[in-house]
Amino acid sequence: AVVSTQSGHYGRARSSIPSNFPSAVMEISEHEISDWLTEKDLRVGETVIIMDRPFFLYDCDNFTQSYYQQRYGLTFNRVPVELGERKVEVKREIPPYNGFGSPQDSKQNCLSLIAQPPKKDVMKMLENDLKILRYAAVMESPNPEDKNRKFIISYSLAKDEMQIYEPHQRNAGIIEGKFLEYSQVRKPGSSIDNPEYYTPADFAIGATIEVFSRKFKIVDCDLYVLKYLEANASRFPAATIESIRAIHADKL
Repeated sequence: AVVSTQSGHYGRARSSIPSNFPSAVMEISEHEISDWLTEKDLRVGETVIIMDRPFFLYDCDNFTQSYYQQRYGLTFNRVPVELGERKVEVKREIPPYNGFGSPQDSKQNCLSLIAQPPKKDVMKMLENDLKILRYAAVMESPNPEDKNRKFIISYSLAKDEMQIYEPHQRNAGIIEGKFLEYSQVRKPGSSIDNPEYYTPADFAIGATIEVFSRKFKIVDCDLYVLKYLEANASRFPAATIESIRAIHADKL
């Protein structure tokens, strides 16, 4: 039979439906149900209560019509029902970033019911595969033990992420190695909901960047950095390019 409810259509797997289904919150077991809905209770033009919800039967197919006529001598006529078009406008609002994982992961989890990784720019990754900009930096810290610490900052053009690595120095008294895994680093002062990340445009010679409350001063870079910035000069500040060109003047 075709049914209609005031709130729309509902689907349920084939199963026996108790005719005395209670309106209480907790369901009772099958052993406590003595009466079930059968085809005798389903008639066009009548309302049945299923799982504490009213369903109005307004039509049935030809086979059902023939079955009721042969079995019970009943003839059903379609009851005109204006179903209308059910439109539910849901305003999607992305909740604020809570600090767990990356903002991209958090946003992507809000866009789909099943968690999926953020979509990547495949073409950009293919064009910039293995293209890394490397800079030399020193840590700026009031602590005397951090005075001579040197770092290598690697920026991946394919992923727009940066890595910080501390090379081994003899008798440094500090465990060197990976300081920061490849990740996007948010600039101080930028909002969490609309973050602004460090890019090669910020890595001028002499510039200071702040990474998780640690400050690093850019002191040098590979010659490839200059060649890349000059080939894409429209995307980077002229001051950044000039500062890098100055330290490589003797190599040009």
